[in-house]
Formats: sequence, structure tokens, C-alpha cells
Amino acid sequence: MSEQQTTGTAPPAPAPAPAATDPRLLVREKGFAGYLEEFARRIRGGELGSVPVIVGLLVIAVVFQFKNRHFLSADSLTNIGVYTSGMGIMAVGIVFVLLLGEIDLSVGSVAGVGAAVWAVLSVTHGVDDWLAVLIAVAAGGVIGLLHGFFFARIGVPAFVVTLAGFLGWSGLQIWLMGKEGSINTPSGSVVEDLTGYYFEDKAWAYGLALVAVLAYAGSLLLDTRRRRAAALPFRPLGEIALRTGAVAVIAFAVAYVLNEPSGARGLPLALVLFLAVLVLADFVVRRTGYGRRIFAVGGNAEAARRAGINVDRVRITVFGISGMLAAFGGLFIASLSGGATKNLGSGNTLMNVIAAAVIGGTSLFGGRGKIWSALLGMLVIQSIQQGLNLLGMASEIQYMITGAVLLAAVVIDSVSRRTQKTAGRT
Repeated sequence: MSEQQTTGTAPPAPAPAPAATDPRLLVREKGFAGYLEEFARRIRGGELGSVPVIVGLLVIAVVFQFKNRHFLSADSLTNIGVYTSGMGIMAVGIVFVLLLGEIDLSVGSVAGVGAAVWAVLSVTHGVDDWLAVLIAVAAGGVIGLLHGFFFARIGVPAFVVTLAGFLGWSGLQIWLMGKEGSINTPSGSVVEDLTGYYFEDKAWAYGLALVAVLAYAGSLLLDTRRRRAAALPFRPLGEIALRTGAVAVIAFAVAYVLNEPSGARGLPLALVLFLAVLVLADFVVRRTGYGRRIFAVGGNAEAARRAGINVDRVRITVFGISGMLAAFGGLFIASLSGGATKNLGSGNTLMNVIAAAVIGGTSLFGGRGKIWSALLGMLVIQSIQQGLNLLGMASEIQYMITGAVLLAAVVIDSVSRRTQKTAGRT
């Protein structure tokens, strides 16, 4: 027998392995220098985030302000906000679809159908204005669900389904509008107020800015509390204060511009509704199980299916969301143009909506992006259009520049993915 058996003593337990340290804790322990190192590491690894589009917005602002001092005036910035809202809401729906790695080519036609349904019901047949708006938005949702059904259950590629929808719903839009071809928006109607109503009292703009800052700070504190309770890395109070301060500066600066006596008209209802859609959609994508399933399906549909996710249900509902937001955005376009027409949603509407999502940072390859990409991308596109309009440039110049910006965004996305793969971060 061995010595351990004769003495009755157990062998000594092996020493516990040292606990791995979360690199995010090391970053935060270094303070501001640590964050600079982490930011540089992410850039080298291809994780560019919103940096390119923010830099682009700054360049656009500087160039056009140098060319025309009216570009950053209150009236000009208000117009950018209002004209951004309708197609920005449509771009939110496109972001949902792009997160799946798919595309929706029907949003322009669905927007036209939504506006036509509202106009025919409310103006022609005297249906209650609010009810007509709800039916129009619901109609867009049903159309999107139909696209999703053919894609997810029948197996028709999303490109083909939505291309067929682009053609078919355009025909339905023309048929609904009848021989006249246009129905003007009645004065005082809900749709007219979508882009024509402004909260003139200064308290509205500053109040919304305060609510936004408090909500942002509250979300950061709540997230920190949850992560601390789960023994996970959390943001220190200094970082929360810095982030909240930056948001406060931006929010109150926008409120000041909107309330500026010379040229500004107050807080536009269109911008409030757009921000509400952004906040709600961002909450769904980042804070709910449904949002996590969207990213999972977009990243690897087969892996998501094996993990127990109902892939077909996610795909169908995402296209339903896209259709619903397209119809809602169509009502904003009708409000801006003064009514519903046979060609509402045609032209460059589809390209601008898709370009906004991509330029804002949503990947065409699926599984990567943020809802706020819709806002950033539309700001880039509308800022370019506003600046070129102030300079008296022709529309064809606007198309060429927007196309070049879209190509640059896709190139940056492709290079970023390749860099991440090289760095082993995909």
C-alpha cells in the first residue's frame, strides 16, 4: 500500500486556476486613457460603428456652411428634420429587414398604397380621418406579412417577392387613385398635420430635450444596476456622467435652434413622431427577446433554427414591420406633397430609403446594425440635398453624389468585415 493509504490522508487538492479578468474591466480601470486605447483597438479591428457617418456629417456641415451661410440656419435645419422624418421612418423598416440579411424592394410602392388607402377612405368616402390612417398603416403591415409568407414559407427569394410587390402594388396604387390620379390633403386633416404642425411654445422643445436626457441617463443607470447585480462589468458613474453630458449638449442645442426667433417655427410634430418610432424600434431590437432573435437569424439562420428559434415567424413579422412603417412613411410623403398621387413613392424614394439604412451603418450582410442608422443615414442624404438645393445644383448632381456616398458606405462595410475577419473578430 502507498503511504497515503497507510496514513489515511487524501492527496492535496490542486490549486485553483486564476480567474480570468474581463478586458472591459481593465479598460475602465485605466480611465479615459483606457477608453482611448479601446477605441483605437476597435478601429484597427474594423469595428468602425457610426464613426464614418458622423465624420461625414461634420464634413457636409462645414463644406455647405462655407458655401452658403444659410445652411446651418434655424429654418434650414428645421426643413432637414421635417423632410427626414417620412423616409426616415421607412428606413427604420428597412433596417429590420437588413438585419436579417435580406432586402425589401417594395417599400416605395407600399408607401404609395398606404397614402392611396387613406385618401380614398378619408377624402372620397368620408371615413373618420384617424380610422383611415390606422387602416392605411394596417394595410401596409398586411402587405409586408404577405411578402414574408412567400419568402419564409414558400421559399421564394425576398428579392423576387418584393420586386414583384414593387410592380404589383404600384398597379394597385394607380387603380385606387382612379382616373383623377391625385387626391389633395384636406386642410386641418391628420395627415396634413404630420408635417405641417409645429409646437410653437418653446417649452415643448426644451421639455422634450430634458425628457430625452433624463431617459438616457436612467437607461444607463438601470443597465449599470443590472450588470452589477449579475457581477458583470458595468459603466462607472464618471462614464455615465460624460455620456449624459454629451447627449444633453446635443439635445439642448437642437432645441435652441428650433426655438430660435429668426426663421424657426418651433418643434415639428414630424420630428417628434420620427424620434418616437426610433426609440420604440431601438427598444424592441436591443432590449427584447424578439430583437435578439432577429440578430440570431440574420447572423446564421440555420444555427438559430437549431437553437429553437422559429425562423419563419421572425422573417414574416420583420417584413410585416417593414410594410407597416412603409405605409406610415407614405402618409408623411403625402403630407409634404399636399396629397396622394399615382406616383407617390416612385422615383428615388426606394433608393434613398435603402441608402439611408446602409449609409447609417447597417450591414448589407445581415446580423449587424442599429436602428439609429436610419436617422444618421437620412441626415446625410437630406443634408446633401438641402445643401445642393441652396447652391442651386440640378437634381442629377444630387443623384450622382448620393450614389457615390452609398457606394462609399458599402465599400467601408465590406472592408470593415474583411478587417474584422483578419483580426479574428467575426
